[in-house]
Amino acid sequence: MPDYSDMPGETFQIEQSPLIPDGDLTETGYGIWQTAINSKGKIYREFRTHIEFLGWPLLNYTQGIHPKLGKRKTAMGWIAIGRKAIGVVAIGHAAMGIIAIGQLAIGILLGLGQLATGIVALGQVAIAVYFSMGQVGYGQIVIAQFGYGKYVLAQFGWGEHVWDIRGVSPVAQKFFRGLWPF
Repeated sequence: MPDYSDMPGETFQIEQSPLIPDGDLTETGYGIWQTAINSKGKIYREFRTHIEFLGWPLLNYTQGIHPKLGKRKTAMGWIAIGRKAIGVVAIGHAAMGIIAIGQLAIGILLGLGQLATGIVALGQVAIAVYFSMGQVGYGQIVIAQFGYGKYVLAQFGWGEHVWDIRGVSPVAQKFFRGLWPF
């Protein structure tokens, strides 16, 4: 069991978690830690802050297989961290939020990951409304190895104004050179 004695506020142990059979709850000045052992002997942990807004905690962190659900629980909060995460800022293997960071990052404003989406997307495969950068990119402005968009700077590009190894569009050249002051 982790030691939370250095956290501000009163820390005390509650013997049994009503949410997870055979689990422990530890309350700190910041929030509540739930810890339990699942049927396979692996540890499940979850942290949820006391601070909530519109029913979501400021921070929700999950790790492991939930003993009662028998599967991974999705972290949901303004800041969500877990294998699966949904939040304003979501960080996880599969993340969905206004800002999403993960292997699968479905972002509204920003997606950062192996497969990323958003208004701005950065990733191995980046699909964006406006700007994408990655090995494979799609968007209005694209910088990628393989790219498709309106303004494309790529090894191999397709779209309206393309600068790639096969040729240089004067419009694309002017656009991309205008992004760098040197």
